[in-house]
Amino acid sequence: MSADTDLIKLYSTRILGLAADIPHRTRLDAPDGTAKRRSPLCGSTVTVDLKLQDGQITEFGQDVKACALGQASAAVVGKNIIGCTQAEVQHGRDQLFAMLKSDGPTPDAPFDGLEVLGPASEYKNRHASILLAFDATLDALADATSS
Repeated sequence: MSADTDLIKLYSTRILGLAADIPHRTRLDAPDGTAKRRSPLCGSTVTVDLKLQDGQITEFGQDVKACALGQASAAVVGKNIIGCTQAEVQHGRDQLFAMLKSDGPTPDAPFDGLEVLGPASEYKNRHASILLAFDATLDALADATSS
């Protein structure tokens, strides 16, 4: 099977559907924390704004300019991020990283929808884009808790 055919299979209908339906696409007016992350390899960016209450994310906004894989990841994160703590976000990010880099298991709920990105483990040049939503969220959480 050619690399082109493999790549076409990677961009499955499910991934493209997620990419077309990213929640929380409006930036917040007065966030507690904000951060922008960029993948140097492909130029994809994700900017995250969030509000916290008692250590939990209560509001979330994201501006996603990424490939379909990065968009799909941002969609799963966006659908499940409200109510999460920094530890839960870090755990989801760590599990996604392990799934991509070392054939780890699918991330636990609430981020189990990321299993759709399992085939991307073979495309190392896409990993940074897939991790952007988590990385920007963790940076925004650090920004929110540093003040």
